[in-house]
Amino acid sequence: MTSRNQNLPEPAVGNTFSSAVFPLETMDVPGGTETVLRGGRHLFPLLPTAFAGVRSIGVIGWGPQGRAQARNLRDSLAGTGIRVTVGLRPGSASAADARAHGFTEADGTLGDWLDVTAASDLVILLIADAALAAHHERVFAALKPGATIGLSHGFLLGHLRSLGGGFPGHAVIAVCPKGMGDSVRRLYEQGAEVNGAGINSSFAVHADPDGHAVDRALAWSVALGSPYTFRTTLGSEYLSDIVGERAILLGAVHGLVETLYQHHRIAGADPVTAYERSCESITGPLARIISRDGLRAVRDGLDPAGRDAFDRAYTAAYRPARDLVAEIYDEVADGTELRSVILAEARLTARPMTRIGGSPMWAAGAEVRARRAGRGTAVDPVTAGMFVATMTAQIDEFAERGHPWSEIVNESVIEAVDSLLPYMHARDIAHMVDNCSRTARLGARRWGPRFQAAYQQIALPAADAPADPALVAAFTAHPVHEALSAAAKLRPSVDIAVG
Repeated sequence: MTSRNQNLPEPAVGNTFSSAVFPLETMDVPGGTETVLRGGRHLFPLLPTAFAGVRSIGVIGWGPQGRAQARNLRDSLAGTGIRVTVGLRPGSASAADARAHGFTEADGTLGDWLDVTAASDLVILLIADAALAAHHERVFAALKPGATIGLSHGFLLGHLRSLGGGFPGHAVIAVCPKGMGDSVRRLYEQGAEVNGAGINSSFAVHADPDGHAVDRALAWSVALGSPYTFRTTLGSEYLSDIVGERAILLGAVHGLVETLYQHHRIAGADPVTAYERSCESITGPLARIISRDGLRAVRDGLDPAGRDAFDRAYTAAYRPARDLVAEIYDEVADGTELRSVILAEARLTARPMTRIGGSPMWAAGAEVRARRAGRGTAVDPVTAGMFVATMTAQIDEFAERGHPWSEIVNESVIEAVDSLLPYMHARDIAHMVDNCSRTARLGARRWGPRFQAAYQQIALPAADAPADPALVAAFTAHPVHEALSAAAKLRPSVDIAVG
């Protein structure tokens, strides 16, 4: 396909990098190789060396990522002399929970966010995107000379670019876990029993005045428990991350299950069966197959009739999904989507978002989850075809825009099947959308209905026609299968435990 526009990410310098501290590996990907770091607790003794010049780490914020990262860093650095402190804004409702998890004013590990910023060698900014956009100047002004700014999302870079501004003259690094904060903590805890269990992370070095930024970022990722760390750029990260959560990770999957639930109900299915063929099929068997055996295994595991239904659904959904992913990408790249998040902040204070979990389909979820024991859920071929088509559409859009393969497969596939979908399986998709970060929730609510309309009005009617053999052939021979196979070699032999 030809490029839709010129809103390409920064060149991904992340394909290769070197470390003076950590042993690195080379991973074969379509068209070349990428350098990656395989994590694990055996690397913890190297952390003090890699955190060169860092004796104090300030984690600013106690949202899902802050809550997980502060605890992981503290536990990994125990006994090293490197102190982890949580910084919160005055009157923060999160202070009690931070104290409950061992961060207290009494021992100096909990304090005012600007005081913690001023005292820290590495300042990890994990407050909400809109709040960071509003208050970044105060944070920058509080930084001590030589401090490193740490981010887990590139949103602030996009905001600064929209203002024509930039970061101060400090080192700027990012470590971006490819999963929700709850997964970051739960898999880290499981890593005590299975070395390497954790959530994959990308890292970026945006500014490196002292030459130690790469190893500092790698140390942060290792301390979080990441089993697989790859390099990208901060600009490429925020484009892929924000697009992904509006597409296959949240927005598209919500629009898809709403569409398919209604489709099955109209066809005569009872509510529980319709829920099983839409939500349960995606969050259960589809997620497990893709996680363990890759995308192609979904189609290969169907009988001939199921494969025909998969192919028809896949080719009907691919083009409308690709068009929407491209539209989202354009709006993230030109700043429209970021501005919408910032503009919503003041409005939501007076008028909070309603919860999507009130629509009728979600009432069936509790019964489905209650009767799972001893009952397997089959892959619904129409659901599978439309879901895999949307995932492939995002993969193709990211590849066309120049993202590295590690970023493509993590943002489009691995984060979904190893972090988000298992959580949705335990809670349900509506719960996930209603309880994710404000940036993600706004995006899912904006784009989920757009995907739903495309599936209802374009894809489902077209799924009655014969499959497009060219699109099917492109899928079966897709280079993503090679990339996923390479990434699978770095996957720890443990799934996230969601209670």
